[in-house]
Amino acid sequence: MTEIIQQKLAHAPRAPGVYLMKDDQGTILYVGKSKDLKSRIHAYFSGTDSRFMIPFLVARTRDIDFIVTETEKAALILENHLIKKHRPKYNVNFRDDKAYFHIRIDLGTPFPRFQMVRKPQKDGARTFGPYPSSAAARETLRFLQAIFPLRTCSDNELKNRTRPCVEYQIKRCCAPCVGLIERGAYRNLVMEAVSFLEGKEKTLLRQLNRDMARASETLRFEEAASLRDRIAAIRQTIEKQVVDSGVARDQDVWGLRYDAGRTEVCILHVRGGKLLGKRAFALETVPLEPEEKVSSLVTQYYDDKADVPAWILLPFLPEDRGLIEEWLSEKKGATVRLSLPRRGRLFELLKMAERNAAENLKSGLAAREGVAENLAVLRETFQLRKTPSTMACFDISHMGGSNPVASMVTFREGKPWKQGYRRFKIRAVKGVDDYAMMFEALKRRFARDGERPDPLPDLLVVDGGRGQLGVALSVMRDLGIADQDVVAMAEERHEYPPRGVRKKEDRFYLPGRKDPVYLTRSPRALAIMQHLRDEAHRFAVAYYRKVKKKSDFHSILDDIPGIGEKRKKALLGTFGDLEAVESACVEEISAVKGIGPKQGRIVYNFLHSK
Repeated sequence: MTEIIQQKLAHAPRAPGVYLMKDDQGTILYVGKSKDLKSRIHAYFSGTDSRFMIPFLVARTRDIDFIVTETEKAALILENHLIKKHRPKYNVNFRDDKAYFHIRIDLGTPFPRFQMVRKPQKDGARTFGPYPSSAAARETLRFLQAIFPLRTCSDNELKNRTRPCVEYQIKRCCAPCVGLIERGAYRNLVMEAVSFLEGKEKTLLRQLNRDMARASETLRFEEAASLRDRIAAIRQTIEKQVVDSGVARDQDVWGLRYDAGRTEVCILHVRGGKLLGKRAFALETVPLEPEEKVSSLVTQYYDDKADVPAWILLPFLPEDRGLIEEWLSEKKGATVRLSLPRRGRLFELLKMAERNAAENLKSGLAAREGVAENLAVLRETFQLRKTPSTMACFDISHMGGSNPVASMVTFREGKPWKQGYRRFKIRAVKGVDDYAMMFEALKRRFARDGERPDPLPDLLVVDGGRGQLGVALSVMRDLGIADQDVVAMAEERHEYPPRGVRKKEDRFYLPGRKDPVYLTRSPRALAIMQHLRDEAHRFAVAYYRKVKKKSDFHSILDDIPGIGEKRKKALLGTFGDLEAVESACVEEISAVKGIGPKQGRIVYNFLHSK
C-alpha cells in the first residue's frame, strides 16, 4: 500500500459520496458510491471485501479521490455521470447509441395527429413504444391510418389548406383542414386510436363487427368486405403482439447471459399487455458481481430515457434497489418498482428474456468468430504485418472544389467504432485537387499522434486508386511512420473478353505491387471492406452537405464579432434586408432590440470598413 493510499484512508470522509480509484498514470480505473466512504474504502484494502475483482483493482490503484454528496441519491446520480464520462476499465460501460422510435400524439391540440419521434420529451403528449425499428413504427402508423382516418399533414398545412388533399380522396383522412368533420367526432376517432394502442382492441373489434353486420344487411357488400379485411388485420396484429403477462401494465423485462468475456443483455418491452419488441446489446464482461452489474446497467440505461415503465423485471435485485426505485420514480413522476419474479407468468417472461439473451450471445459469438476468419483473410491477401482488428478509411467530398471536406471512419473487429470517427474541413487546397486534399487530411490526422495518445490503426485504407496510395505513403514517410500498413480501394470498371462485358469491381492497390488485388473469392471479407468504404463515403457526404448548407446561408453579419443568430434575426427583421442594415446610421442600429449603443457602433464600423 502506497503512502498516498494510506493518507487517503486515514482522511477518508464518513459521509455519502463517490470515490474514484486511479492508477499510476492518473487514469480512472473504477468509480463507486457509498453512504459511508471511509468504511467502503477500508473494506477494499483490509481484505474484507470478497468480490472477485477487488485484488486486481487494489493491486493497480495508486490514488483515490473522493467527492462528498448531500445524499445517497445524489451519489447515485453522480456515479452514473462519472462512469459515462470516464468509462473506467472496471465499471460496466453501457453505450446505447441507437435511438428507438416512439409514436407520439398531443391530445392538447384541436386536431391531434400521430408522429414518429426518436426521443420522447416530457411535454404532456402521449407516447407509445419503443418500437424495435423505424419500419415497425411506420407499419403501425400505416395500420392506424387505415383504421382511423386522422390527419397526417403538418400544423401549417392544416391552417392554410383550402381543399382536401389526396389522403381524403383515398379515405385515409377525414379532412379536418376544411371542416368536413366536427371537432367532437374527430376527438372520438383519436380516443379510439389511443385505446387501440393501449391494448383495448376487443372493444374496437366488437364495434367493427356491428358495423360490418349493418353494412351487409343494407347490401353495402363492398364496405362490408373492407371491414372484414380490417377485422382480420387487427386480429392478426393482436396474435403477433399480445403477451399474456397476467397484468396489463407497462413492463421492461431484462435477460442477461455471460460467456467468453462477453455479456449479452436483452430487454423485452411490454406495454399494456403487448410485446412491442426487444432491445439487445452486448458488453465486454467486467469482473463484477451480478447484482452490482445489474445496478450499474439499470442506472445508465434509464438515465436519459423518458419512457420509464412502472415495473422492471430483473434476474438479480441490486443492493441499492430502494435508492434506484426512488430515483426512477422521481424521473417518471409515478411509482416504479424493481422486481425479481420467482414463479408464474412473470417468471416465464423473465425466462423468455434470458433465452433471447442466450440466443443473441450464441449468434454474436459465432459472428465474432466469422469476423476473425475474414480479418485473417484480409491479412493474408494484403500481406499485412498483423490482423487488421482496427481499420481506418479516409474519403474526400466536394463539388467542383467548393467546400471540400474529408472523413475518417474507424472499424473495430469489422464493425463501426463511432469514437474513432473524425471529419476535416480542407483549408489549404484551392480548386479541384483530390490528391492534395487527401494529403492534408492524412497529415492532420497522423501528425497528432505525437501530441496525444491516439493509436495508429492496424490498416489504413484510402478511397481511390494508385495515386491516392502514393499520397498516403508519402504522408507516412514525411511523418516518419514506418510500420503502417496502407491499402487503396477503388471501384473500377473491368471488361471481360470475349463478349466485352463491362462490370464494376473493387480493386485493392498495395505498396510495391504493380497489379491490383481482388477479393471476389472471399465475399465476406470483401463485404467488410465495402462497408468500411461506404461508411467513410456516407460520413464525408453528410459533412459536405452540412458545410455547404452553412455556406449557402452565410451572411456578412455572421462575421461581425458579438453578432449571433438572434441578433442577426433582429437586425434583418427590423430593416428587412442586408442593404438596409448597411444604409442605417449608428443610432438606428443601436435602437434594435438586443443590440445597444456599443454593439451598434461595432456593427456600423464593421459594415462600413468592408
